[in-house]
Amino acid sequence: MENQGVFYKVVVNHEMQYSIWRADRENPLGWEDAGFTGDKEKCLDYIESVWTDMRPLSLRKQMDNGN
Repeated sequence: MENQGVFYKVVVNHEMQYSIWRADRENPLGWEDAGFTGDKEKCLDYIESVWTDMRPLSLRKQMDNGN
C-alpha cells in the first residue's frame, strides 16, 4: 500500500471546507487543524461525517439571510 505508515490530519479553512494534509507537514496557508488525525481512510471518513453541507460558509450565511 502506497500510504502505509503515513499519517494525515484533517484541516479546515475559514469557509468551513475540509481537506486532509500530511501530519508531518506545516498546514497550507489559510488552513488550520480540525482536531483529527489518522490514516488517509479514517481522515476521509471523518470528513464525510462532519462536512455535511458542502457549500462554503459565506454562501450558507448569504442564503440564510435570504439574499
